[in-house]
Amino acid sequence: MKNETIRTNAFAMPLTNPAFPPGPYRFVDREYFIIQYRTDPDALRRIVPEPLEVTEPVVNFEFIRMPDSTGFGDYTESGQVIPVSYQGQSGSFVHQMFLNDHPPIAGGRELWGFPKKLAEPKLVVETDTLVGTLNYGSVRIATGTMGYKHRALDTAAEAKKLAAPNFLLKIIPHVDGTARICELVRFHLEDITVKGAWTGPAALDLCSHALAPVAELPVLQVLSAKHVIADLTLGLGSVVHDYLSPGVSAPRRESKSQILIEANVG
Repeated sequence: MKNETIRTNAFAMPLTNPAFPPGPYRFVDREYFIIQYRTDPDALRRIVPEPLEVTEPVVNFEFIRMPDSTGFGDYTESGQVIPVSYQGQSGSFVHQMFLNDHPPIAGGRELWGFPKKLAEPKLVVETDTLVGTLNYGSVRIATGTMGYKHRALDTAAEAKKLAAPNFLLKIIPHVDGTARICELVRFHLEDITVKGAWTGPAALDLCSHALAPVAELPVLQVLSAKHVIADLTLGLGSVVHDYLSPGVSAPRRESKSQILIEANVG
């Protein structure tokens, strides 16, 4: 295969059969179940990367059903998103996500830097209750419940919230194990149509797991919950901060075990 052929056709891996297609990525009847809760502010500060700033000690735990998504198919996702501020603008930092479909795992990590891992999330209605669950392997690590459609929310207000900027920490290693890409990425959801939005009484339980540490942001108090159904497009991103640029100071490199120890005791 010629050099020019590789340059022309290179989009994602594998070269001759990419794990996901080029965008745009359109989602129809995307269903959100979001529980906002108060957590430990010190735990948040250890997780949120500069130059983002923590605005309040809260976390959004999300369960998302995506039954019709361009190129990615039918799948479910769950994880934690943290309200932040960047240069005075409000947004959200995606801390960790778990889903059950390989193409959006590969595409999410390679294109934007979504922190995605393989797991088993579910979002269903059980009689009068909206139920979200997240299993990592056979271990249940999250259970969220909400009274089904107890009160309608303003769809225009919810669409505005979905349009706010989102931030990701994209890390791609070099072949020698050092970071080749380490960037703060911003993206937006676009062409949003909210078809319905509701709230109700809610509860959230998180359980400890070594490889899916959702409980490291503990639930101190459930603040609110909502159920939103929308059509939208996942827009591509832009780099707003390069951690490897010459103007950014870099501390001495620690081993992975030392980084984990400091995160746990810090």
